Amino acid sequence: MKRAIAVLLCALTLALAGLAQTKKHAEKKSAASPAPDKAYMQKIWDGWSTLDPSNVAAFYATGPHTFYDIAPLKYNSWDEYDAGVKNLVATYKSARFTVNNDADIHPHGDLAWATATVKYEMTQKSGKVDMGNMRWTVVWQNQDGKWLIIHEHVSEPVQ
Repeated sequence: MKRAIAVLLCALTLALAGLAQTKKHAEKKSAASPAPDKAYMQKIWDGWSTLDPSNVAAFYATGPHTFYDIAPLKYNSWDEYDAGVKNLVATYKSARFTVNNDADIHPHGDLAWATATVKYEMTQKSGKVDMGNMRWTVVWQNQDGKWLIIHEHVSEPVQ
């Protein structure tokens, strides 16, 4: 009988410890900032509208992450993206990007992913205006309370 009571007390102690850990973990998750929304998505594209990658660097995670852009095909980190995209945007004098109303956001704990089409109007230094819509798929991770892009795919439909 004493043995059964001892086993029950151990089981109860372990169960309570597990509940305490779960509650602590849930409290930590709830302290995270709200998941990205369409306004946050637009803020990222407003940064790109400046044609200066340093104005969007704060939205991207550092380290080895994959970012697909229209040209070239792929970047393996923000540092690569920053260096590579400078050559592309240097051929433009102005840009405007608008996240369309089809933005669809899916938060899941410390991750969130979204899809949208993005309208663009970009004026080359030669004066030629490029207009159209791009596809955008983005994955964020909440790192220290800030939603950072850990994967991105930007593409245009084949004309």
